[in-house]
Amino acid sequence: MGSMSRKQRRATYNYIVGSGPLMAEKVPIYDNHIHMSPSGRNVDALLEFQKAGGTGLTLVTLPHPEVPIACGGDFMESYGITLDLAARARERTDLEINIAVGPYPVLIVQLAAAYGLEAAVSMMMKGMEDAASLVDSGQAQAIGEVGRPHFETSPEIAEASDRILLRGMELARENGCPVIVHCENSEGTNESLARIAGKAGLDPGRVIKHSSPPLILPEENFGVMPSIPASKVYISEALSKGSRFMLETDYIDDPSKPGAVMSVNTVPKKIKGMLASGAVDPETVFRICGEIPDSMYGRR
Repeated sequence: MGSMSRKQRRATYNYIVGSGPLMAEKVPIYDNHIHMSPSGRNVDALLEFQKAGGTGLTLVTLPHPEVPIACGGDFMESYGITLDLAARARERTDLEINIAVGPYPVLIVQLAAAYGLEAAVSMMMKGMEDAASLVDSGQAQAIGEVGRPHFETSPEIAEASDRILLRGMELARENGCPVIVHCENSEGTNESLARIAGKAGLDPGRVIKHSSPPLILPEENFGVMPSIPASKVYISEALSKGSRFMLETDYIDDPSKPGAVMSVNTVPKKIKGMLASGAVDPETVFRICGEIPDSMYGRR
């Protein structure tokens, strides 16, 4: 499946959707937020995901301890680890792997403490520019996870984070890619993200809100794309409103925290169980796990 074009995959899945008992095993099953670590299970975790029925994922970079960030150029070295892990996974699995790279937003707090706020902003901006260059060269398909700390910070950190995010959205617009946002979940979050996207000239539908509550209706998400944790409660609430969302585990591949944030096989298990029980139909699964990821990560 990994060597198929998007059009070929869609034709195959459309055929299998109507094929009776194999249906629950063969529809696309996509996890929109997975991490890999050199010190974790990495490829073995993705093999487990595939064995459970997974067909594709977004591999999102996190700061790798192997590359402490002391200057803006360090981000590219860190991204290289993610690219290498993805290459290994592609060799050993049949999964569709889309890669997101970007300066993790919480880093600004420690960088500002160590080097001063404006130096930290400069480093994060360099990380954003380098992430965009990997998208431009086709080595990555999204900028992320970027944004702002998910906890309360000083007004200066918050303002600087929004400046960095604005630049990331401008680069996403220039490169025709989505941006995956890590930030707080509050009443005004999606409206704020849509407003920054507007300033950047980026369609808010290309802004993916990582770890989003099931805010599926337009009046709830302001056009931002929700990527929701694959819990039974969240999935049920989301489906009661529509099918414009993606699912994620935020599996972090930390050997000291196995199964955190969710187990890597969660999305396949949830989708196959819901298909078997009739809680969701194959066409809806195809939209959530096929059409939406394809529209997000296909270059425009």
